[in-house]
Amino acid sequence: MKPGYHEIYSRYRDNITRGVLKPGDKVPAIRVLAEELKVARKTVETAYAILTGEGYLVSQGARGTRVNPDLLLPDKSPPTEQPTGTLPASLISQRERAGFLRPGIPSLDSFPYKKWLLLAGQATRSMRQEEMLNPPVLGWYPLRQAIASYLNISRGLSCSAEQVLITSGYSGSLRLILDTLASRSDKVVFEDPGYFMGQQLLKRIVPRLHTVPVDRSGIDTEYLLRHHRDARFAIVTPSHQSPLAVTLSLPRKQQLLDWASQNDAWIIEDDYDGEFHYTRKVLPSLKSLDPHDRVIFMGTFSKTIMPSLRMGYVVMPASTVGVFTDCADITTSGQPVLTQKILTAFLNEGHFFRHLKKMRALYQTRRDWMIAALQEVYGDLFFTEQNDGGMHIVAFLTKGSGDRDVARCWQEQQLQVNALSEWYRGSGKRYGLVMGYNNVRSYQEAVALLERPKRQTLELLS
Repeated sequence: MKPGYHEIYSRYRDNITRGVLKPGDKVPAIRVLAEELKVARKTVETAYAILTGEGYLVSQGARGTRVNPDLLLPDKSPPTEQPTGTLPASLISQRERAGFLRPGIPSLDSFPYKKWLLLAGQATRSMRQEEMLNPPVLGWYPLRQAIASYLNISRGLSCSAEQVLITSGYSGSLRLILDTLASRSDKVVFEDPGYFMGQQLLKRIVPRLHTVPVDRSGIDTEYLLRHHRDARFAIVTPSHQSPLAVTLSLPRKQQLLDWASQNDAWIIEDDYDGEFHYTRKVLPSLKSLDPHDRVIFMGTFSKTIMPSLRMGYVVMPASTVGVFTDCADITTSGQPVLTQKILTAFLNEGHFFRHLKKMRALYQTRRDWMIAALQEVYGDLFFTEQNDGGMHIVAFLTKGSGDRDVARCWQEQQLQVNALSEWYRGSGKRYGLVMGYNNVRSYQEAVALLERPKRQTLELLS
């Protein structure tokens, strides 16, 4: 049944008031929409006329018709209660919200777009007919070779292309590893505090999930051995712990590797930003110290290139390649070959190494700006602990435990920080703000951003 003018009017009004269409968004021309809906042009004209008369739309002549840029819509109140098992309100949909200081976002203003677009054009023009079929579930082989070569040089691994499996990113890698090697009765341990999206995923797919506390030397391996020696999997971020930014000490690395070897257990090493160490050479990965091949190494290009690439990888222990292949055949469909070809060229032609070298120097500068600006604006209300790199800092509260209230206050000013306490599952919480700094372009900008919520923050912490 064809829609009448009132139904068209109602659809657009509802989409505008719900925020689906935002002030300034362009709407289809009358002729185009009439053809799309298979209705008379007069029907659409009538609906648009009512919307324009009520102030929802404005006609801008040759520029077309748009949602009124001056339209003021009431803010949607957040739900007062959260369903059990969901993310904290301050973390829901954060990955889709615009703003500043969001952790984990690379410096998008410094990415070599022109080079990437050139490689994308070359990859598109060179596509062959056979590459338009289903992609290989383990990944395009030239990319697997390029990643193996990169990891062997920069992360100290000794792996072959046959051990590299291309995934859709962090969640895809973690799911595939557990689907392949874990049973529902296996105990899995995770860091506390630990990456909050990882926690939420594991709570949904792992019946026996436990946590191990993290201190200034990384995951507490003595606690692991006392309480969870029987665990089958330990998921860790040894190079730069998420979120506390500490590095797992060498004695604990050795203790963790010994535990895995002696108990036939697996260590899943999440190397989410291990490339970014500033005051010394890049630290070797935990897997590079593993003589018994009990470490499953996983990484992504979200932090080094761009989050929207949605490309990750798993380095499979040699003994597990067969079972990973069988599981991938059933549970995955492979990643787009075109994207893999672009990424392969970016790696093989040296652009990735040059980009990382440039980013290390840039991120160190921007981190120093952020720490200095935090001190200038807030004095002794926050403190930071020395760390050797990464892509975020933790601004610990010097008093009180109200980091959730402070985080909400900052988010209202489009500063997309996280409350540290929300990353914990157990007791012994610390309180502060997890904040990124990679896209702060000057010290003055850092100060200006931190000044936004200053008055409300001082009130909350007084």
